[in-house]
Amino acid sequence: MSRYDRYQSLAITRHAVDGKRGILEVVMGGAQADAGKLATADHTGHKELSMVWRDIGDDPDIQAVVLRGAGKGFSAGGDFGLVEDMANDFAVRARVWKEARDLVYNVINCDKPIVSAMHGPAVGAGLVAGLLADIPIAARTAKIVDGHTRLGVAAGDHAAIIWPLLCGMAKAKYYLMLCEPMSGEEAERLGLVALAVDEAELRDKAFEVATRLTMGSQTAIRWTKYALNNWLRMMGPTFDSSLALEFMGFSGPDVHEGVASHRERRKPDFNPDCPL
Repeated sequence: MSRYDRYQSLAITRHAVDGKRGILEVVMGGAQADAGKLATADHTGHKELSMVWRDIGDDPDIQAVVLRGAGKGFSAGGDFGLVEDMANDFAVRARVWKEARDLVYNVINCDKPIVSAMHGPAVGAGLVAGLLADIPIAARTAKIVDGHTRLGVAAGDHAAIIWPLLCGMAKAKYYLMLCEPMSGEEAERLGLVALAVDEAELRDKAFEVATRLTMGSQTAIRWTKYALNNWLRMMGPTFDSSLALEFMGFSGPDVHEGVASHRERRKPDFNPDCPL
């Protein structure tokens, strides 16, 4: 039995590079793509995306990971059913807070190098892993957006820990506070991703990079990742506070208007009165 058999929302495949090395391909949203839908993180998907990196770290048969989305996009954000459950149920909110924390730290602490291949919409929990990947690659036409403020909660999961480091504080505030989308091409220009390529070349490019990582010195590559990710670990307290503020927002009124406006396909009408 494979250590990955328990995963329901992720399609996980090992690709042999040679007799001694392998690349693990992790695909989000396969079942949703088969139904013509974008990958969204429901209760199961959110939990599994936070957990899988520990299994990957313990897997001696792989040297690199490629993370991508199935169908029309990389990831479409949180399932509205999950968001409503978080807003209405403290136990769900507490559980998902822990998963959101674990997702960030588990990606950072996974010793295997991770390559992400983002196309179409890249939002939500998938975007967390996509941008925290060691080598994030985007299709030039990808649509990257952190949708938190549009939903009525603080941009809390990965944004505060890595966006200012990658693209600077001014750009981070512009895109995060205004919930402004950017293309993969713009993301490369700003330094948010390592490479932008034509969508038709995206998967091949991701595997090309991952193959090079598998063929290199594993101690050198993994220790380099560990050392560089200390920049992110230093921002741990900032991330922790941002995540707490995000989840405080899930107990407030604005998130209900945010969800309703998404469902009704209209602009949100948030209450301008604020207790802060």
